[in-house]
Amino acid sequence: MKALIQKLTETFSPSGFESVIREVIRGEVKPLADEIRVDALGNLLVRKGAKAANGLRIMLAAHMDEIGLMATHIDENGFVRFTGVGGIRPAGLAGSRVRFMDGRPGVIGSDRLPDASKLPGLEQCYIDVGASSRADCPVKVGDVCAFERPFVDLGSRLVAKSMDDRIGCVVLVETLRALKKSPHEIYFVFTTQEEVGTRGATTSAFGVDPDLGLAVDVTGTGDTPKSSKMEVALGKGPAIKVKDSGMLSDPRVVAWMARTAEKAHLPYQREVLEGGTTDARAIQLARGGVPAGCLSVPTRYIHSPSEMVDYGDVQNSVKLLTALLSGPVGL
Repeated sequence: MKALIQKLTETFSPSGFESVIREVIRGEVKPLADEIRVDALGNLLVRKGAKAANGLRIMLAAHMDEIGLMATHIDENGFVRFTGVGGIRPAGLAGSRVRFMDGRPGVIGSDRLPDASKLPGLEQCYIDVGASSRADCPVKVGDVCAFERPFVDLGSRLVAKSMDDRIGCVVLVETLRALKKSPHEIYFVFTTQEEVGTRGATTSAFGVDPDLGLAVDVTGTGDTPKSSKMEVALGKGPAIKVKDSGMLSDPRVVAWMARTAEKAHLPYQREVLEGGTTDARAIQLARGGVPAGCLSVPTRYIHSPSEMVDYGDVQNSVKLLTALLSGPVGL
């Protein structure tokens, strides 16, 4: 599974430009699926199984896109000003390397501020691609790039630029591989444009029209020095979302997920995330409404060039999702 994590995280596909990662994932799931299709917004929909008498149509969603940067202006010296595609944190930008969709690299610098104790905002940052003038700068307004950082294996801890949410995509792929029998018709949906407003999940949930929905995404932790007060930590198992800033999970779904984890003797945590949301919000609001929840992979340094997960948490996420799908849903 580590090889798959590396393959997916090192692929460049910011929001709106998911075609490259979609083809990588398609190659992984093609031998495992009953049906594969791509919808108008670029979501990859992978169907497996058929509904039995005691089964449901279940939609699982993990977003393929990653945060990125978009060029807004090139100055007379060839420096590229930019805006964020998704939530960019300026504190982690200085010195970061990026790669544009055509493969061209660049490095992020910032203006010198009068007050050195202040952090630069996006408007004070720029990308240096080695140009000396606007005329010889190969970047055009509207060109998009993403962080460039290699996958790092620290043993039990793994670091990469786009664990959010390629690690969720890995969990879906490995669950599809592990699931041998289910009474459900299951749609494994690899969604687009989550980072800019859960857009892919909005359209795909309308199209799938599920009886039940689960997102698989990352969540923050409270286990680093002077971190926010949050009862989620690396290495203590996947998190079952109770609430985030965009949704309240269906209490029946939360109870079913916790009950299944306990029956399978799998570790889990309860998650209340005060900032951010997932594709589960879009699924929950589809059509006439859908019972929805979220399986979260605890992750440090989210929306930075180096996001960290625990390998045991990832493995247990696959085990829990497989257990949830292997039998009837008890809501």
